[in-house]
Amino acid sequence: MQLQTYISDLLYRYDCVTVPHFGAFLTNRVSARIHETTHTFYPPKKVLSFNEQLQNNDGLLCHYVADVQKVPYVVAVEKVSNYVKSLKSELVQGETVTFENIGALALNAEGKITFEPSQSINYLTDAFGLSHFTSKDVTREVLKQEAQQLEDKAPIAITPEKRGNSNWLKYAAAAVIVLGLTSFGAAKYYEGTIVDHNELAQQEANEQLEAKVQEATFVISNPLPAATLTVEKPKGNYHIVAGAFRIEENSKKKVKQLRDKGYKARTIGKNRYGLYEVVYESFEKRSEATRAMYKIRRESNREAWLLVRNLEN
Repeated sequence: MQLQTYISDLLYRYDCVTVPHFGAFLTNRVSARIHETTHTFYPPKKVLSFNEQLQNNDGLLCHYVADVQKVPYVVAVEKVSNYVKSLKSELVQGETVTFENIGALALNAEGKITFEPSQSINYLTDAFGLSHFTSKDVTREVLKQEAQQLEDKAPIAITPEKRGNSNWLKYAAAAVIVLGLTSFGAAKYYEGTIVDHNELAQQEANEQLEAKVQEATFVISNPLPAATLTVEKPKGNYHIVAGAFRIEENSKKKVKQLRDKGYKARTIGKNRYGLYEVVYESFEKRSEATRAMYKIRRESNREAWLLVRNLEN
């Protein structure tokens, strides 16, 4: 079983992929940076690390294996377990295990697993297609200093031309200044007028669109009394997954069952495998979602797991 391929697929979507009874591969986002010596620009990326302490099965990897290989979840758990046993055996024999596009694993003198991440791939999807590049050093300050040195060596002297009427020059200069200020003020006024006009036009267009929507109603012979409902829109990018269903009707039944138990359950659409995903609840903070997930595991569903996804786009 090519477990490394499944782990690599999940690292694009999740910050933590746990291999049960072995350890977890973690990703940490790093901002774009510039190397001051080589003037090389590096795009943002996800930095990989490995934590041997995180070994509990959160269901993410095993569910993914089950979906891809079209096998029951129990069979997927057994396959992963057998692979981990083989992996540990290789490490104990002193071999270095290399996961393609992930990194190399080995045992140190203390019997702990060391991890050397691979630099061949960037798991940050926001930076897809971006690569590092080197730029020439900018010498603006040097050119400025050279210009100042030339000016100091060859100062420019302005000698006013003698004219019979010096007052005429003063009036002309004053007129130029007044015209310049007037033009600048007119330009600013025109720019502000354009901005105000655009904002008013956008507001008017929105009002017209809203009116059109409100007018698009159906005529019912026996209308029911109007009811006002206040619906709280679910928020947050951290979702506790209850399960995934191939038949949409089954996902709706699952939502109803969870809501009857007091959860703010809902469906969040299909995943990449065409399965309808049902979540217990969504949270804005990861800490809150994690606490709720462990509570659900203790009380009702040991296979609940945490999904990180932005559903607003």
